[in-house]
Amino acid sequence: MTLDRFRPYISTFLDPFVRGFDRVGMTPDGVSVLAFGMAILSAVAFLLGGRADPIWYVVAATLVFLNGWLDIIDGALAREQQVASAGGDLLDHVLDRYADIIVIAGLAAGIEDYLLGFLAVTGVVMTSYLGTQAQAVGLDRVYGGLVGRADRLAIIGLVGFLAYPLAGMNPGGLTLAGWLLVFLAVVGHLTALQRFVYSWSALE
Repeated sequence: MTLDRFRPYISTFLDPFVRGFDRVGMTPDGVSVLAFGMAILSAVAFLLGGRADPIWYVVAATLVFLNGWLDIIDGALAREQQVASAGGDLLDHVLDRYADIIVIAGLAAGIEDYLLGFLAVTGVVMTSYLGTQAQAVGLDRVYGGLVGRADRLAIIGLVGFLAYPLAGMNPGGLTLAGWLLVFLAVVGHLTALQRFVYSWSALE
């Protein structure tokens, strides 16, 4: 189900944004930091959506989509400027992991369910860890499994948009944000397990 496999096919849509960032002198690392800023703001908006006014969920969803879009652009900009480097890749991945943690923390804090937040964030982090650890042991980086980062951001954004009109609905005693955390926890750990099994088999 992973959307990451479609990255090579959206380069045409990226070109105007890449050229625009290049013209204003933005570096790939700068775009990575900007994407991280969107994640921080989305976490704050998720917090406000759960505790203040559900309209903030729409703001949070928009910021999540911006984070994902910028996360694609930074790599394309690095290729355009011919400055792709191991250091840039490291920064991008570190900021992505912190962004994942912060967004989920905002969701969990908004509904004050920190156990679900813990289960969700460990699932997400382990999914990403298994993807890069495969590369560390000599395999290609693994993007497969039930849900990759692109899928995850798309689902979080979609649920964020739905959380506003469906505010007040609590099936099973959980809000839509709560069920999103359940989904991230279950599917995250299953995806991590899939990646582990794949990598283990490939090493044999």
